Amino acid sequence: MEKLKVLIVDDEARIRDELDEFLRSAGYKVFQAGLPSQAFKITDQHSPDIVILDIRLPETDGLMVLEQMKQSWPDMEIIMITGHGDMDSVISAMRLGASDFFTKPFRLAEVQGAIERTRKYLDLNRRLKNVEFNYSLLSQRLYGIMDYGIAAESPGMKKVIDMMERVTRSDDTTVLITGESGTGKELAARGIHHFSSRKDVHFYSVNVSAVPAGLFESEFFGHKKGAFTGASADKAGWFEIAENSTLFMDEICETLPELQVKLLKVLEERKIIRVGSHDEIPVNARVITATNQDIENMVRKNKFRPDLYHRLNTFRIHIPPLRERKEDIPKLLENFIRFYSSKINHNVDSIEEKAVERLMEYAFPGNVRELKNMVERAVILCDENRLSLKHFPSIMPASKKYPQSNISQETFDLALAEKDMITRALKKTCGNKSKASKLLNISRQSLERRIIKFGLSDLS
Repeated sequence: MEKLKVLIVDDEARIRDELDEFLRSAGYKVFQAGLPSQAFKITDQHSPDIVILDIRLPETDGLMVLEQMKQSWPDMEIIMITGHGDMDSVISAMRLGASDFFTKPFRLAEVQGAIERTRKYLDLNRRLKNVEFNYSLLSQRLYGIMDYGIAAESPGMKKVIDMMERVTRSDDTTVLITGESGTGKELAARGIHHFSSRKDVHFYSVNVSAVPAGLFESEFFGHKKGAFTGASADKAGWFEIAENSTLFMDEICETLPELQVKLLKVLEERKIIRVGSHDEIPVNARVITATNQDIENMVRKNKFRPDLYHRLNTFRIHIPPLRERKEDIPKLLENFIRFYSSKINHNVDSIEEKAVERLMEYAFPGNVRELKNMVERAVILCDENRLSLKHFPSIMPASKKYPQSNISQETFDLALAEKDMITRALKKTCGNKSKASKLLNISRQSLERRIIKFGLSDLS
Protein backbone atom coordinates (compact mmCIF):
# COMPACT_ATOMS: atom_id res chain seq x y z
CA MET A 1 0.00 0.00 0.00
CA GLU A 2 1.37 3.42 -0.95
CA LYS A 3 2.51 5.55 1.97
CA LEU A 4 0.48 8.63 2.84
CA LYS A 5 2.42 11.79 1.92
CA VAL A 6 2.59 14.62 4.48
CA LEU A 7 4.05 18.10 3.92
CA ILE A 8 5.11 20.12 7.00
CA VAL A 9 5.10 23.89 6.48
CA ASP A 10 6.65 25.80 9.41
CA ASP A 11 9.41 28.41 9.61
CA GLU A 12 10.87 26.80 12.76
CA ALA A 13 13.31 24.06 11.77
CA ARG A 14 13.10 22.48 15.25
CA ILE A 15 9.36 21.92 14.91
CA ARG A 16 9.69 20.62 11.36
CA ASP A 17 12.36 18.12 12.41
CA GLU A 18 10.39 16.94 15.44
CA LEU A 19 7.27 16.34 13.36
CA ASP A 20 9.32 14.81 10.54
CA GLU A 21 10.91 12.21 12.84
CA PHE A 22 7.59 11.36 14.49
CA LEU A 23 5.67 10.97 11.22
CA ARG A 24 8.37 8.92 9.49
CA SER A 25 8.44 6.52 12.44
CA ALA A 26 4.65 6.18 12.02
CA GLY A 27 5.08 5.14 8.38
CA TYR A 28 4.37 8.37 6.51
CA LYS A 29 6.36 9.85 3.63
CA VAL A 30 7.34 13.35 4.79
CA PHE A 31 8.36 16.59 3.06
CA GLN A 32 9.44 19.86 4.70
CA ALA A 33 9.09 23.53 3.73
CA GLY A 34 10.12 26.60 5.72
CA LEU A 35 8.52 29.11 3.36
CA PRO A 36 5.17 29.23 1.52
CA SER A 37 6.97 29.50 -1.84
CA GLN A 38 8.81 26.24 -1.08
CA ALA A 39 5.54 24.63 0.03
CA PHE A 40 3.80 25.45 -3.26
CA LYS A 41 6.74 24.05 -5.24
CA ILE A 42 6.79 20.78 -3.25
CA THR A 43 3.01 20.46 -3.51
CA ASP A 44 3.16 20.93 -7.26
CA GLN A 45 5.86 18.26 -7.63
CA HIS A 46 4.77 15.62 -5.09
CA SER A 47 1.00 16.13 -4.49
CA PRO A 48 0.95 15.46 -0.73
CA ASP A 49 -2.19 13.98 0.80
CA ILE A 50 -2.00 16.07 3.98
CA VAL A 51 -0.36 19.42 4.72
CA ILE A 52 0.48 20.49 8.29
CA LEU A 53 0.51 24.27 8.00
CA ASP A 54 1.59 26.85 10.57
CA ILE A 55 -0.75 29.82 10.73
CA ARG A 56 2.17 32.26 11.30
CA LEU A 57 4.62 32.27 8.39
CA PRO A 58 7.07 34.63 6.70
CA GLU A 59 6.29 35.87 3.17
CA THR A 60 2.52 35.60 3.67
CA ASP A 61 -0.14 34.73 6.23
CA GLY A 62 -0.89 31.02 6.80
CA LEU A 63 -4.60 31.59 6.17
CA MET A 64 -3.81 32.98 2.72
CA VAL A 65 -1.65 29.93 2.00
CA LEU A 66 -4.53 27.70 3.14
CA GLU A 67 -6.98 29.48 0.85
CA GLN A 68 -4.66 29.27 -2.17
CA MET A 69 -3.91 25.59 -1.57
CA LYS A 70 -7.59 24.64 -1.25
CA GLN A 71 -8.35 26.50 -4.47
CA SER A 72 -5.52 24.80 -6.39
CA TRP A 73 -5.70 21.35 -4.72
CA PRO A 74 -9.24 20.95 -3.31
CA ASP A 75 -8.78 17.24 -2.50
CA MET A 76 -5.72 17.87 -0.32
CA GLU A 77 -6.42 17.94 3.43
CA ILE A 78 -4.82 20.68 5.55
CA ILE A 79 -4.21 20.61 9.31
CA MET A 80 -3.43 23.99 10.88
CA ILE A 81 -0.92 24.73 13.67
CA THR A 82 -2.20 27.67 15.72
CA GLY A 83 -1.18 29.62 18.79
CA HIS A 84 -2.73 28.77 22.14
CA GLY A 85 -6.15 30.44 22.55
CA ASP A 86 -6.23 31.81 18.98
CA MET A 87 -9.80 30.65 18.34
CA ASP A 88 -10.57 33.40 15.80
CA SER A 89 -7.86 32.01 13.53
CA VAL A 90 -9.11 28.45 14.06
CA ILE A 91 -12.64 29.45 13.04
CA SER A 92 -11.31 31.31 9.98
CA ALA A 93 -9.20 28.29 9.01
CA MET A 94 -12.14 25.89 9.29
CA ARG A 95 -14.28 28.16 7.13
CA LEU A 96 -11.54 28.16 4.50
CA GLY A 97 -11.49 24.35 4.42
CA ALA A 98 -8.98 23.19 7.05
CA SER A 99 -9.82 19.67 8.19
CA ASP A 100 -8.29 19.86 11.69
CA PHE A 101 -5.88 21.80 13.92
CA PHE A 102 -3.60 21.54 16.94
CA THR A 103 -2.02 24.28 19.04
CA LYS A 104 1.52 25.26 19.99
CA PRO A 105 3.05 24.04 22.19
CA PHE A 106 1.75 20.66 21.11
CA ARG A 107 2.04 17.08 22.27
CA LEU A 108 2.77 14.40 19.69
CA ALA A 109 -0.40 12.60 20.78
CA GLU A 110 -2.40 15.63 19.58
CA VAL A 111 -0.60 15.52 16.24
CA GLN A 112 -1.28 11.80 15.95
CA GLY A 113 -4.99 12.35 16.70
CA ALA A 114 -5.32 15.08 14.07
CA ILE A 115 -3.49 12.98 11.46
CA GLU A 116 -5.57 9.88 12.26
CA ARG A 117 -8.87 11.75 11.95
CA THR A 118 -7.78 13.27 8.65
CA ARG A 119 -6.47 9.94 7.33
CA LYS A 120 -9.83 8.26 8.01
CA TYR A 121 -11.60 11.07 6.20
CA LEU A 122 -9.21 10.69 3.24
CA ASP A 123 -9.80 6.93 3.11
CA LEU A 124 -13.59 7.40 3.10
CA ASN A 125 -13.31 10.12 0.47
CA ARG A 126 -11.22 7.91 -1.80
CA ARG A 127 -13.62 4.98 -1.48
CA LEU A 128 -16.53 7.23 -2.36
CA LYS A 129 -14.64 8.67 -5.33
CA ASN A 130 -13.98 5.16 -6.64
CA VAL A 131 -17.68 4.35 -6.26
CA GLU A 132 -18.55 7.64 -7.95
CA PHE A 133 -16.22 6.95 -10.89
CA ASN A 134 -17.66 3.48 -11.47
CA TYR A 135 -21.18 4.76 -11.03
CA SER A 136 -20.64 7.68 -13.43
CA LEU A 137 -20.00 5.20 -16.24
CA LEU A 138 -23.38 3.63 -15.49
CA SER A 139 -25.18 6.92 -14.88
CA GLN A 140 -24.16 8.24 -18.31
CA ARG A 141 -26.07 5.34 -19.81
CA LEU A 142 -29.00 5.76 -17.43
CA TYR A 143 -29.33 9.44 -18.16
CA GLY A 144 -28.97 8.68 -21.84
CA ILE A 145 -32.05 6.44 -21.76
CA MET A 146 -34.06 8.46 -19.23
CA ASP A 147 -36.38 9.89 -21.86
CA TYR A 148 -37.08 6.39 -23.23
CA GLY A 149 -39.12 5.53 -20.15
CA ILE A 150 -40.93 8.83 -19.81
CA ALA A 151 -43.57 10.04 -22.24
CA ALA A 152 -45.80 13.00 -21.43
CA GLU A 153 -48.52 13.02 -24.06
CA SER A 154 -51.26 12.47 -21.47
CA PRO A 155 -52.51 15.12 -19.01
CA GLY A 156 -51.55 12.83 -16.11
CA MET A 157 -47.90 12.57 -17.14
CA LYS A 158 -47.69 16.25 -18.06
CA LYS A 159 -48.66 16.95 -14.47
CA VAL A 160 -45.96 14.53 -13.23
CA ILE A 161 -43.28 16.27 -15.31
CA ASP A 162 -44.45 19.66 -14.07
CA MET A 163 -44.25 18.48 -10.44
CA MET A 164 -40.76 17.04 -11.02
CA GLU A 165 -39.55 20.34 -12.45
CA ARG A 166 -41.03 22.30 -9.55
CA VAL A 167 -39.45 20.20 -6.81
CA THR A 168 -35.98 20.42 -8.39
CA ARG A 169 -35.97 24.10 -7.38
CA SER A 170 -35.52 22.94 -3.79
CA ASP A 171 -32.39 21.08 -2.75
CA ASP A 172 -33.60 19.17 0.25
CA THR A 173 -37.40 18.87 0.11
CA THR A 174 -38.47 15.30 0.90
CA VAL A 175 -40.47 13.75 -1.94
CA LEU A 176 -42.95 10.87 -1.82
CA ILE A 177 -43.63 9.16 -5.17
CA THR A 178 -46.67 6.88 -5.32
CA GLY A 179 -47.90 4.59 -8.06
CA GLU A 180 -48.33 0.96 -8.98
CA SER A 181 -45.40 -1.35 -9.63
CA GLY A 182 -43.74 -0.65 -12.95
CA THR A 183 -45.04 2.90 -13.44
CA GLY A 184 -41.55 4.42 -13.29
CA LYS A 185 -41.19 5.72 -9.74
CA GLU A 186 -37.42 5.25 -9.61
CA LEU A 187 -37.09 6.82 -13.05
CA ALA A 188 -38.94 9.90 -11.76
CA ALA A 189 -36.64 10.01 -8.71
CA ARG A 190 -33.58 9.85 -10.97
CA GLY A 191 -35.06 12.65 -13.06
CA ILE A 192 -35.52 14.86 -10.00
CA HIS A 193 -31.93 14.18 -8.97
CA HIS A 194 -30.57 14.73 -12.48
CA PHE A 195 -32.19 18.14 -12.82
CA SER A 196 -31.34 19.31 -9.29
CA SER A 197 -28.20 21.03 -8.04
CA ARG A 198 -27.09 17.64 -6.66
CA LYS A 199 -26.80 16.12 -10.14
CA ASP A 200 -22.98 16.07 -10.14
CA VAL A 201 -23.00 13.55 -7.27
CA HIS A 202 -24.21 10.03 -7.96
CA PHE A 203 -27.74 8.87 -7.16
CA TYR A 204 -28.30 6.10 -4.61
CA SER A 205 -31.26 3.72 -4.73
CA VAL A 206 -32.12 1.24 -1.97
CA ASN A 207 -35.08 -1.14 -1.89
CA VAL A 208 -36.20 -1.06 1.74
CA SER A 209 -37.99 -4.41 1.48
CA ALA A 210 -34.70 -6.09 0.53
CA VAL A 211 -33.02 -4.95 3.78
CA PRO A 212 -33.57 -7.42 6.65
CA ALA A 213 -35.16 -5.74 9.67
CA GLY A 214 -32.22 -6.68 11.89
CA LEU A 215 -29.78 -4.90 9.58
CA PHE A 216 -31.87 -1.80 8.84
CA GLU A 217 -30.02 0.49 11.28
CA SER A 218 -26.60 -0.79 10.23
CA GLU A 219 -27.41 -0.40 6.53
CA PHE A 220 -28.88 3.10 6.74
CA PHE A 221 -27.11 4.62 9.76
CA GLY A 222 -23.83 2.65 9.71
CA HIS A 223 -22.04 0.92 12.57
CA LYS A 224 -18.85 1.01 14.61
CA LYS A 225 -16.33 -1.80 14.67
CA GLY A 226 -17.38 -4.39 17.25
CA ALA A 227 -20.95 -3.09 17.51
CA PHE A 228 -22.24 -6.61 16.91
CA THR A 229 -20.98 -10.01 15.82
CA GLY A 230 -19.51 -9.66 12.35
CA ALA A 231 -18.89 -5.89 12.59
CA SER A 232 -15.17 -6.23 11.88
CA ALA A 233 -14.72 -2.61 10.76
CA ASP A 234 -16.41 0.77 10.87
CA LYS A 235 -19.06 1.10 8.19
CA ALA A 236 -20.80 4.16 6.79
CA GLY A 237 -24.54 3.81 6.25
CA TRP A 238 -26.56 4.96 3.25
CA PHE A 239 -27.27 8.38 4.77
CA GLU A 240 -23.52 9.06 5.06
CA ILE A 241 -22.67 7.56 1.69
CA ALA A 242 -25.34 9.70 0.00
CA GLU A 243 -23.91 12.91 1.46
CA ASN A 244 -24.77 15.89 -0.79
CA SER A 245 -26.62 13.49 -3.07
CA THR A 246 -30.05 11.89 -3.33
CA LEU A 247 -31.08 8.76 -1.42
CA PHE A 248 -34.03 6.97 -3.01
CA MET A 249 -35.80 4.61 -0.60
CA ASP A 250 -38.15 2.38 -2.58
CA GLU A 251 -41.00 0.42 -0.97
CA ILE A 252 -40.86 2.67 2.09
CA CYS A 253 -44.07 1.15 3.47
CA GLU A 254 -42.17 -2.07 4.15
CA THR A 255 -40.32 -0.34 7.01
CA LEU A 256 -41.26 -1.94 10.31
CA PRO A 257 -43.05 0.35 12.83
CA GLU A 258 -40.23 0.19 15.39
CA LEU A 259 -37.78 1.40 12.73
CA GLN A 260 -40.07 4.11 11.39
CA VAL A 261 -39.55 6.25 14.51
CA LYS A 262 -35.76 6.08 14.04
CA LEU A 263 -36.07 7.06 10.40
CA LEU A 264 -38.30 9.98 11.38
CA LYS A 265 -35.69 11.19 13.88
CA VAL A 266 -33.00 11.23 11.18
CA LEU A 267 -35.23 13.10 8.74
CA GLU A 268 -36.18 15.66 11.39
CA GLU A 269 -32.73 16.26 12.90
CA ARG A 270 -30.53 15.56 9.86
CA LYS A 271 -28.18 13.59 12.09
CA ILE A 272 -27.41 9.89 12.45
CA ILE A 273 -25.77 7.83 15.17
CA ARG A 274 -23.96 4.72 14.03
CA VAL A 275 -24.85 1.46 15.72
CA GLY A 276 -22.45 1.02 18.65
CA SER A 277 -21.61 4.72 18.86
CA HIS A 278 -22.88 7.74 20.77
CA ASP A 279 -21.52 10.38 18.38
CA GLU A 280 -23.95 12.30 16.19
CA ILE A 281 -22.94 12.70 12.54
CA PRO A 282 -24.63 15.45 10.47
CA VAL A 283 -25.99 14.23 7.13
CA ASN A 284 -27.06 16.10 4.04
CA ALA A 285 -28.87 13.71 1.72
CA ARG A 286 -32.03 14.56 -0.15
CA VAL A 287 -34.50 11.75 0.57
CA ILE A 288 -36.99 10.58 -2.04
CA THR A 289 -39.26 7.70 -1.06
CA ALA A 290 -41.69 5.61 -3.08
CA THR A 291 -44.44 3.09 -2.51
CA ASN A 292 -46.92 1.10 -4.56
CA GLN A 293 -49.22 0.68 -1.57
CA ASP A 294 -52.08 2.79 -0.23
CA ILE A 295 -50.03 4.59 2.40
CA GLU A 296 -53.00 6.56 3.79
CA ASN A 297 -54.84 3.30 4.41
CA MET A 298 -51.78 1.93 6.20
CA VAL A 299 -51.77 5.03 8.43
CA ARG A 300 -55.45 4.48 9.23
CA LYS A 301 -54.73 0.85 10.14
CA ASN A 302 -51.79 1.89 12.37
CA LYS A 303 -49.32 0.07 10.12
CA PHE A 304 -47.48 3.28 9.25
CA ARG A 305 -46.71 6.13 11.63
CA PRO A 306 -48.73 9.28 10.84
CA ASP A 307 -45.86 11.60 11.86
CA LEU A 308 -43.46 9.84 9.46
CA TYR A 309 -46.14 9.88 6.75
CA HIS A 310 -46.56 13.65 7.07
CA ARG A 311 -42.76 14.12 7.01
CA LEU A 312 -42.40 12.04 3.85
CA ASN A 313 -45.47 13.57 2.22
CA THR A 314 -43.97 17.07 2.11
CA PHE A 315 -44.12 16.94 -1.69
CA ARG A 316 -46.22 14.23 -3.34
CA ILE A 317 -45.96 13.00 -6.92
CA HIS A 318 -48.41 10.33 -8.09
CA ILE A 319 -47.58 8.46 -11.29
CA PRO A 320 -50.78 7.14 -12.90
CA PRO A 321 -50.92 3.56 -14.21
CA LEU A 322 -50.42 3.06 -17.92
CA ARG A 323 -54.06 2.02 -18.47
CA GLU A 324 -55.08 5.54 -17.39
CA ARG A 325 -52.73 7.25 -19.84
CA LYS A 326 -53.10 5.35 -23.07
CA GLU A 327 -52.02 8.44 -25.02
CA ASP A 328 -48.45 7.77 -23.84
CA ILE A 329 -48.26 4.27 -25.33
CA PRO A 330 -47.37 5.22 -28.96
CA LYS A 331 -44.54 7.48 -27.79
CA LEU A 332 -43.25 4.87 -25.35
CA LEU A 333 -43.35 2.25 -28.11
CA GLU A 334 -41.34 4.53 -30.38
CA ASN A 335 -38.79 5.18 -27.63
CA PHE A 336 -38.37 1.54 -26.61
CA ILE A 337 -38.14 0.32 -30.22
CA ARG A 338 -35.39 2.85 -30.91
CA PHE A 339 -33.54 1.94 -27.73
CA TYR A 340 -33.61 -1.86 -28.12
CA SER A 341 -32.90 -1.72 -31.84
CA SER A 342 -29.74 0.20 -31.02
CA LYS A 343 -28.86 -2.01 -28.05
CA ILE A 344 -29.33 -5.28 -29.93
CA ASN A 345 -27.95 -3.82 -33.16
CA HIS A 346 -31.08 -4.83 -35.04
CA ASN A 347 -32.66 -2.53 -37.63
CA VAL A 348 -36.26 -2.43 -36.39
CA ASP A 349 -37.65 1.05 -36.97
CA SER A 350 -41.45 0.89 -36.71
CA ILE A 351 -44.55 -1.00 -35.60
CA GLU A 352 -47.71 -1.68 -37.56
CA GLU A 353 -50.83 0.28 -36.61
CA LYS A 354 -52.87 -2.82 -35.79
CA ALA A 355 -50.34 -3.84 -33.14
CA VAL A 356 -50.41 -0.34 -31.63
CA GLU A 357 -54.21 -0.45 -31.45
CA ARG A 358 -54.17 -3.85 -29.74
CA LEU A 359 -51.52 -2.69 -27.27
CA MET A 360 -53.65 0.35 -26.43
CA GLU A 361 -56.56 -1.98 -25.60
CA TYR A 362 -54.42 -4.01 -23.22
CA ALA A 363 -54.62 -3.12 -19.49
CA PHE A 364 -50.88 -3.49 -18.69
CA PRO A 365 -51.05 -4.71 -15.08
CA GLY A 366 -47.24 -4.45 -15.07
CA ASN A 367 -47.42 -0.89 -16.44
CA VAL A 368 -44.47 0.69 -18.29
CA ARG A 369 -42.09 -2.04 -17.14
CA GLU A 370 -44.32 -4.65 -18.80
CA LEU A 371 -44.48 -2.65 -22.04
CA LYS A 372 -40.71 -2.22 -22.01
CA ASN A 373 -40.15 -5.96 -21.57
CA MET A 374 -42.68 -6.72 -24.33
CA VAL A 375 -40.84 -4.47 -26.78
CA GLU A 376 -37.46 -5.97 -25.87
CA ARG A 377 -38.76 -9.49 -26.59
CA ALA A 378 -40.47 -8.31 -29.78
CA VAL A 379 -37.33 -6.67 -31.18
CA ILE A 380 -35.30 -9.81 -30.44
CA LEU A 381 -37.91 -12.02 -32.17
CA CYS A 382 -38.42 -9.75 -35.17
CA ASP A 383 -36.79 -10.82 -38.45
CA GLU A 384 -38.11 -7.82 -40.37
CA ASN A 385 -37.74 -4.06 -39.98
CA ARG A 386 -41.25 -3.64 -38.63
CA LEU A 387 -42.94 -5.06 -35.54
CA SER A 388 -46.35 -6.63 -35.97
CA LEU A 389 -49.00 -8.21 -33.76
CA LYS A 390 -47.36 -11.65 -33.99
CA HIS A 391 -44.36 -10.30 -32.07
CA PHE A 392 -46.56 -9.64 -29.00
CA PRO A 393 -47.96 -13.11 -28.16
CA SER A 394 -48.64 -12.19 -24.52
CA ILE A 395 -51.48 -9.83 -25.49
CA MET A 396 -53.17 -12.28 -27.84
CA PRO A 397 -55.20 -14.45 -25.38
CA ALA A 398 -58.37 -12.78 -24.17
CA SER A 399 -57.57 -13.80 -20.59
CA LYS A 400 -54.58 -11.49 -20.68
CA LYS A 401 -56.77 -8.44 -21.23
CA TYR A 402 -59.20 -6.55 -19.08
CA PRO A 403 -62.16 -5.45 -21.24
CA GLN A 404 -61.92 -1.71 -21.69
CA SER A 405 -65.59 -1.29 -20.79
CA ASN A 406 -65.09 -2.89 -17.38
CA ILE A 407 -62.37 -0.51 -16.26
CA SER A 408 -62.97 3.00 -15.07
CA GLN A 409 -61.18 5.27 -12.68
CA GLU A 410 -64.19 5.16 -10.38
CA THR A 411 -64.62 1.38 -10.16
CA PHE A 412 -61.09 0.00 -10.54
CA ASP A 413 -59.99 -1.79 -7.37
CA LEU A 414 -56.19 -1.54 -7.08
CA ALA A 415 -55.95 -4.15 -4.30
CA LEU A 416 -58.04 -6.58 -6.36
CA ALA A 417 -55.76 -6.10 -9.37
CA GLU A 418 -52.68 -6.66 -7.20
CA LYS A 419 -54.19 -9.82 -5.71
CA ASP A 420 -55.08 -11.05 -9.21
CA MET A 421 -51.52 -10.48 -10.48
CA ILE A 422 -50.01 -12.33 -7.51
CA THR A 423 -52.50 -15.19 -7.89
CA ARG A 424 -51.64 -15.57 -11.60
CA ALA A 425 -47.90 -15.46 -10.86
CA LEU A 426 -48.17 -18.14 -8.17
CA LYS A 427 -50.27 -20.39 -10.40
CA LYS A 428 -47.92 -19.91 -13.32
CA THR A 429 -44.92 -20.90 -11.17
CA CYS A 430 -46.75 -23.74 -9.38
CA GLY A 431 -46.45 -21.89 -6.08
CA ASN A 432 -42.68 -21.30 -6.33
CA LYS A 433 -42.22 -18.02 -4.41
CA SER A 434 -38.74 -17.30 -5.77
CA LYS A 435 -39.88 -17.65 -9.38
CA ALA A 436 -43.10 -15.74 -8.73
CA SER A 437 -41.27 -12.83 -7.10
CA LYS A 438 -38.93 -12.61 -10.11
CA LEU A 439 -41.91 -12.70 -12.47
CA LEU A 440 -43.55 -9.86 -10.53
CA ASN A 441 -40.22 -8.00 -10.19
CA ILE A 442 -40.53 -7.69 -6.41
CA SER A 443 -38.47 -9.18 -3.60
CA ARG A 444 -39.41 -12.55 -2.14
CA GLN A 445 -39.92 -10.82 1.23
CA SER A 446 -42.46 -8.43 -0.34
CA LEU A 447 -44.24 -11.32 -2.04
CA GLU A 448 -44.53 -13.24 1.22
CA ARG A 449 -46.07 -10.20 2.93
CA ARG A 450 -48.62 -9.89 0.13
CA ILE A 451 -49.44 -13.61 0.24
CA ILE A 452 -50.33 -13.18 3.92
CA LYS A 453 -52.14 -9.90 3.21
CA PHE A 454 -54.38 -11.43 0.54
CA GLY A 455 -54.76 -14.87 2.16
CA LEU A 456 -53.08 -16.76 -0.69
CA SER A 457 -51.06 -19.21 1.43
CA ASP A 458 -52.87 -22.18 -0.12
CA LEU A 459 -51.35 -21.30 -3.52
CA SER A 460 -47.78 -21.38 -2.20
